[in-house]
Amino acid sequence: MNTAREPFWWRDAVIYQVYPRSWQDASGDGVGDLAGIRSRLDHLVELGVDVLWISPFYPSPMKDFGYDVSDYRGIDPLFGTLADFDALLAAVHARGLKLLMDFVPNHSSTEHPWFIESAASRQSAKRDWYLWRDAAPDGGPPNNWMSSSGGSAWQWHAPTGQYYFHQFLPEQADLNWRNPKVRQAMLAAMRFWFDKGVDGFRLDVVYHAIVDDRFRDDPQNPTFDPAVQPSFSAVVPTWSTDRPEVMPLVIEPMRQLADDCGERLLVGEIYLPPEKLVRYYGSPTSAGVQLPFNFQLVFADWRAAPLAELIRRYEALIPAGEWPNWVLGNHDQSRIASRIGTARARLAAMLLLTLRGTPTIYQGDELGMTDVDIAPGRVRDPWEKNMPGKGEGRDPMRTPMRWDARPHGGFCPDDVEPWLPMGEDVDTVNVAVQRREPGSPFALHRRLLALRRERRSLGLGDYGTIEAQGDALVFERVHGAERTLVVLNLGTSTCTPKVPATARTLCTASGGSVHPVDGRLELDADEGAVLEVPASG
Repeated sequence: MNTAREPFWWRDAVIYQVYPRSWQDASGDGVGDLAGIRSRLDHLVELGVDVLWISPFYPSPMKDFGYDVSDYRGIDPLFGTLADFDALLAAVHARGLKLLMDFVPNHSSTEHPWFIESAASRQSAKRDWYLWRDAAPDGGPPNNWMSSSGGSAWQWHAPTGQYYFHQFLPEQADLNWRNPKVRQAMLAAMRFWFDKGVDGFRLDVVYHAIVDDRFRDDPQNPTFDPAVQPSFSAVVPTWSTDRPEVMPLVIEPMRQLADDCGERLLVGEIYLPPEKLVRYYGSPTSAGVQLPFNFQLVFADWRAAPLAELIRRYEALIPAGEWPNWVLGNHDQSRIASRIGTARARLAAMLLLTLRGTPTIYQGDELGMTDVDIAPGRVRDPWEKNMPGKGEGRDPMRTPMRWDARPHGGFCPDDVEPWLPMGEDVDTVNVAVQRREPGSPFALHRRLLALRRERRSLGLGDYGTIEAQGDALVFERVHGAERTLVVLNLGTSTCTPKVPATARTLCTASGGSVHPVDGRLELDADEGAVLEVPASG
């Protein structure tokens, strides 16, 4: 099999995330599937993205909607078959796109055959494929580690008289990556998909995959407020996550496999501050993931000065020769249009698609979709059920894609109830309507993505200046003699930042027209512009 890949193809690429339950239902059961994804690939081509990343579709009891894997080499019948996947992969490649899969290295379902065998007895050959510990002297959990899904991270297993460790739901038991047999089995599962032609993996919570081998208590969080914070915030996860051994035991073997299979991409889901995040690029003597997900824009202060400082600081931390990346949202985070408003979300799109690095777009953000209110009787997310009232529910940002103005947005048949409600604005916030509107969020994304392809300064260029001029964020991208200037008004009133008098406007956030006058660019609130600067400008 030819595993050759264009070196560093991912550097000027744009990744698009599809949450498979919510993309397109082809089977008529109200849940999206692989055949549905294949039927809508032309949307990605029209939009102008390069890489399709699909969230999990492995066999699963669906306690966490596929992130509880019971077979790392299969397809859950809810989504289709291996033949459906092969057809999808072929269709993706036929369109010149690449495909990333989710891989869940930290834990498996407790219904995975490995865990069933591990839990059969203390003498099981797979007992140490998972993390088992005796009870504390008082009979309670072995230590104070907390689960991200609420309560202790230890689950009592009466048949064998020990606790097993789970950083997420009790049905998601953590694998023991210190065991070489676990590493061998997981790398074999990754190779199975590489051999099919998959172009890379997004590695779910990979920084959690190794914990302290002495199982020491995490420090108490002195600022914890149980009235407003989820229970896992009670401790600072010093010993239970982000351990240094994760690089040699987990990430380096994965990267070696990816490199052995050609230029395959590894994207790490790593929710850490930038000074810790950048360690996952690796070092001069050990390779990490090519793209440790940079979530700073998800939690950013959307004012010019803080954003300018955020960009400069991140760039300064990135190791020499490595490549940045940016993301506004995903299936776990409130949608950008709900966080900062629909008008400012246009500026966010302009920022995302003009910063140096590889951007990721979450499905529906190109339409300006917002979070959908979920009635208590329709809640599906286990996080919301385990921690009601703490704002942990992820259903609002996972609602189905809107293709047209029909009651269910063309996602599923009109007489079938979708797995989550569509939202009240489906008649206006949908692909069919926005394709006809030159000023729509969809049209803006298309213009910006076309500019990235046309202008090397946006795809691969370096920065010139990065500064705040009052409420305006202003930065320049440079590649050879080509210069592109980006100006975003993040204030609530008109601003007039300085720009070269010869600059020519290529694109605006609103779709309107703005032009420099006497070295100033007048921008209304929530307006932005991408400008071409002549070499002599």
